[in-house]
Amino acid sequence: MEKAIKRYFPIFVLPTMIAFTLGFIIPFVEGVYLSFCKFTTVNDAKFIGFANYAKVFADETFVHAFWYTALFALVSLLIINVLAFAVAYVLTKGIKGSNIFRTVFFMPNLIGGIVLGYIWLMIFDGILSNFDTAVVLETKYGFWGLIILMCWQQIGYMMIIYIAGLQAIPEDMLEAAKIDGASSWKTLWNITIPNIMPSITICTFLSLTNGFKLYDQNLALTGGSPFKTLADGNVIKTTEMLALNIVNSNTSNSKGPGQAKAVVFFVLVAIISIAQLVATRKKEVDQ
Repeated sequence: MEKAIKRYFPIFVLPTMIAFTLGFIIPFVEGVYLSFCKFTTVNDAKFIGFANYAKVFADETFVHAFWYTALFALVSLLIINVLAFAVAYVLTKGIKGSNIFRTVFFMPNLIGGIVLGYIWLMIFDGILSNFDTAVVLETKYGFWGLIILMCWQQIGYMMIIYIAGLQAIPEDMLEAAKIDGASSWKTLWNITIPNIMPSITICTFLSLTNGFKLYDQNLALTGGSPFKTLADGNVIKTTEMLALNIVNSNTSNSKGPGQAKAVVFFVLVAIISIAQLVATRKKEVDQ
């Protein structure tokens, strides 16, 4: 069997590798090259060195979008994972109707981001209209509106991962803790959480990357509004996140700076995600 697998392995892998190369590797390499060019289409690209990157780091809208996105990703990561774990913990205690609750909590994840954005925009504006304001009129409402939307969509998905981790904890460890007289709180901190660290690693990674890559919900809910005019005349969209900022940078005159922003965005997310994976995997324990 092993000889057959080794013999036919390249045949089965080759189509996937070809698709991966054509769909990801080649566009990625070309995208990195175009970030050093001035162009409107890929056919008229002119190499200009690091000029696009100089514009990126001098662009106050990009810097604002980065710090706004970083704050959003951090807050959403904490809320999503705490609530998802809490829900998973309760649903693994054998309560009646737990399967129904799992389905209900998971369903929002099946709805597209654009649809969710417009649904929650109507909900928020319906509430805020009683106070003569709206989501797109104040930055704080836009921020917390995005947080609520993201949590409502993601908690059910992360809950499923945490449930899988909780169900994989060896029963003999829990029984031993109970026999030794450990309280529920001590069992949670010393047995449960260390044993679900693989689930925490996965959920933290997904929450972090999803927070940084958020685009369609941002576009539908706030579109980056409201606006803030700086002393030098530049206009910053106060709820504009990185992905939306990159798309808005691709003007008809030149797409070079927008492409450079995309490369910087990729590097930043990759560094942050790898650092998070290394940090959380160190705390995983062998069962």
